[in-house]
Amino acid sequence: MKRLMTIGYEKADAPRFIAALKKAGVDRLVDVRAVAFSHKKGFSKSALAATLKKNGIGYVHLRGLGAPKAARKAHETDMAEFRRLYRAHLKTPDAQAQMEELKRLVRDAKCCLMCFERDPEICHRRLAAAALARKMPVKIIDLFVAA
Repeated sequence: MKRLMTIGYEKADAPRFIAALKKAGVDRLVDVRAVAFSHKKGFSKSALAATLKKNGIGYVHLRGLGAPKAARKAHETDMAEFRRLYRAHLKTPDAQAQMEELKRLVRDAKCCLMCFERDPEICHRRLAAAALARKMPVKIIDLFVAA
């Protein structure tokens, strides 16, 4: 059975984040943020991709698996609505195409889904991973960056 890891960078700095990925044997980081920009140093798309490459880890941005703006807004106040909106988003043609791409990536390499939130229970990456698990046998493993 293939494994799909997930990780959030909320409480991490770039060196500890990379160390966690390397320790887990991640070959490819799959960024599932709708907007791959961060105020945290080293976590915007270009900087992160360059750092990962230097460390032998590939980078793919699947923007279509990011939470749409309405879901991100609901995340602030209503988790049930956030989950409902994100699950509806996963049924869109763009998200379905990106899910097919994720299936291919997971078949070919040890992948890790990444977003901001440290706790996977409140992040859409867990919902995306669960959706993939309904399409192919995959074990979901949540990684955490050491404090």
